[in-house]
Amino acid sequence: MEMEIEAEEEQVQMEPPKIHRLDDSVVNRIAAGEVIQRPVSAVKELVENSLDACSSSINVVVKDGGLKLIQVSDDGHGIRYEDLPILCERHTTSKLSTFEDLQSIKSMGFRGEALASMTYVAHVTVTTITKGQLHGYRVSYKDGVMEHEPKACAAVKGTQIMVENLFYNMTARRKTLQNSADDYSKIVDVLSRFAIHHMNVSFSCRKHGAARADVNSVATISRIDAIRSVYGVSVARCLMKVEALDKDPSSSVFQMEGFISNSNYVAKKITMVLFINDRLVDCTALKRALEIVYAATLPKASKPFIYMAIILPPEHVDVNVHPTKREVSLLNQEIIIEKIQSVVESRLRSSNETQTFQEQAVKPTPSCQMVSSNDSNRNPSPSGSKLQKVPVHKMVRTDSSDPAGRLHVYLQPESCGHLERNTSLTAIRSSVRQRRNPKETADLTSLQELIDEIDRNCHSGLLDIVRHCTYIGMADDVFALLQHDTHLYLANVVNLSKELMYQQVLRRFAHFNAIQISEPAPVKELIVLALKEGNLDPECSENVELNEKIAEEEITDWRIAL
Repeated sequence: MEMEIEAEEEQVQMEPPKIHRLDDSVVNRIAAGEVIQRPVSAVKELVENSLDACSSSINVVVKDGGLKLIQVSDDGHGIRYEDLPILCERHTTSKLSTFEDLQSIKSMGFRGEALASMTYVAHVTVTTITKGQLHGYRVSYKDGVMEHEPKACAAVKGTQIMVENLFYNMTARRKTLQNSADDYSKIVDVLSRFAIHHMNVSFSCRKHGAARADVNSVATISRIDAIRSVYGVSVARCLMKVEALDKDPSSSVFQMEGFISNSNYVAKKITMVLFINDRLVDCTALKRALEIVYAATLPKASKPFIYMAIILPPEHVDVNVHPTKREVSLLNQEIIIEKIQSVVESRLRSSNETQTFQEQAVKPTPSCQMVSSNDSNRNPSPSGSKLQKVPVHKMVRTDSSDPAGRLHVYLQPESCGHLERNTSLTAIRSSVRQRRNPKETADLTSLQELIDEIDRNCHSGLLDIVRHCTYIGMADDVFALLQHDTHLYLANVVNLSKELMYQQVLRRFAHFNAIQISEPAPVKELIVLALKEGNLDPECSENVELNEKIAEEEITDWRIAL
């Protein structure tokens, strides 16, 4: 008996499962989960609908990252009263009628699934008014159908759509989206991208209850002004324009224009804003190709900023490849990417002549660190404090107060054989310093006037550079490479040396200490030599015979005096 039951169970298990038709509510919720993945997906769909409605102003209000409230208001042409009953049904759209229309679609929305998907995972309220109407209409939707008849209400030009309690019936997804700050930053990022491309539209995005908007752009005719108002001055000043045009029908037909960052731009992650036929999309292949180009130009810790708008024939773009329309498929994609990559690489090479570096305060020397560590022992810091890691682009390579960066580090002995030479050099320097007394000055009015003139004409900026610079090395026979903070300078060593000697002679005039020499110097011969050199100066010698005669007379007078 038991064997017969087991045989029947095995026979039942061997039979294929029965196929049945899913309920429309299940189908629609599955589709809604694909189209509306996060709150930012709903915002993107609603903003694209507003742009299709020829709006000139779009305002977005978000609460709790979009889970509690997403409100999008525009001043577009609105929705007709007759279309409100089927507004949120699936696959209802005004963008196309036949499948062939999809081959030349230019609008951003075309499936008619965005609003329908929202009604299956949230509570949606639409307020709209069209041109010529005395009042607007407000209606709420749930699961794709109206909850009540449209009610007359006061309204301003355009449409306002409120999406409340997003994913209220999808517990698992709602729990995974509790980080409202992360979702709100994604919404701000999407609005920022729309704002710099659609320059003729003003955008606003703020948190519910906040007085200040996080995105606030106005209509402009300059792309760089739009980028400056959204991403800031630091980004806009590092951008350069790029353009590409290909009219060859045998390979590819496209037009590209945009702005890319130069080598002075510093960021931790890449920002790539890509629009293809006015559609905000992602293209992983193009992004990777441009990253390869920048890898040879920027430091490893820095990433570029890229904005590109590509125009292609509509029949060369397949827009129906992703539920959220985030990706598109291009005809001759490899050729287009290769040409854009070549244009960007050429533009970077031609503009990479100069590079600026960010300034930073000089880090303390080891001796200062030792003192600070002793102070910290007397006054211990709170427990758990850690030293912050300095970013690569903010590091200072050398320090003028650190002996390791001075000139004498290059004179260190390379082997034991040079030890005596280095020791003797140190001894000579020590003896010279002992003979110096810079505080002493000659009590002469003319000398003091020359010193005062030097002090009056002194440039404080150059004085600070010379005083706190670090010697790097000689560039050629005349110029030396010096570093001050994070700036590199080429200094004329000959001119600096002349000025240094001139100022030192003035400040130590008549107070040079005696130097002991091995044999007495022949004073008479030195005077005669000085007189000859002074009178035989080629710049002031017009008559050689006269100069020689004068020199002989002066030498005779000096000899008589001696």
